[in-house]
Amino acid sequence: MKVFAIADLHMDNKKEKPMDIFGDNWKNHEERIFDSWQRKVNNDDLVLIPGDISWAMNLEGASEDLKKIDGLSGKKVMIRGNHDYWWATKSKLDKLDMKTIVFLKNDSFVINNIGIFGTRGWISRDDREFSENDEKIFKRELMRLENSLLSINQKVKTKIAMVHFPPFFATGETNEFVDVMKEYNIDICLYGHLHGEGHNNIKEGVINDVEFHCVSSDYLDFNLKEIKEL
Repeated sequence: MKVFAIADLHMDNKKEKPMDIFGDNWKNHEERIFDSWQRKVNNDDLVLIPGDISWAMNLEGASEDLKKIDGLSGKKVMIRGNHDYWWATKSKLDKLDMKTIVFLKNDSFVINNIGIFGTRGWISRDDREFSENDEKIFKRELMRLENSLLSINQKVKTKIAMVHFPPFFATGETNEFVDVMKEYNIDICLYGHLHGEGHNNIKEGVINDVEFHCVSSDYLDFNLKEIKEL
C-alpha cells in the first residue's frame, strides 16, 4: 500500500470559481489532478486530502464533486479546509454513503497499522489580523485535534496528522498544534492552504521530530505526492 496526499483541490462542478484567475498554472487544474491520480493510485492505496476540496456552499452542491473523488482509485481520508463551507455534521457527511471516502471530524481512521488524525486548524496567533474570535476558533481546533488523537483505541506503527492551515508561526517555528502532535507522538504532518507567494512560507522536512509535508495542489504542480509505502 502506498500513501499519497494532495490538498486544495478547489473543485467546482458549477464552473463559477475558475482558479486560473490566480495564475495560468491553475488552468485545467482539476483534470491534471485526476490524471495524476489515475496514473499513480491503485485501489489498495490511501489518499489523504487536507481540506479545501470543493467550492460548493452546501452539502448538496458538494455531492457531485465528492462523487467524482469517490469514483477514483484508492481509499480517501479528508478533513475540512477554510473554504469547505459545505462541510456538515458527521452524521450528515456519513449519510452521503460514499464508498471510498472517510470524513474525519473529532475521530480517526486506522488502516494497515497507520493511524490518520486531523482537523482544520486555524491562522497562527501571531497573525497581525488575529482577533478575539480567532482565539476562540484556534482553541476549539486545538481541542478537535486532541479529540481526534484520543479517539484511537489501538496501537499503530505510524501516526499521520492532517491540518489544513500550516502549523507554524510567521517566524517559521512550530505553533501549538505541533505541541499537541508531539504530545501524542505524531510521525508525519500534512498541511495545505498556501498558494502563490505563500509558497515562500512553506516549511518541510523533519522539525521537532515531526516530518512535515506541504501538499497544496499548486505547490505539487497538481501531482499527488507519495508520502509513504508499506
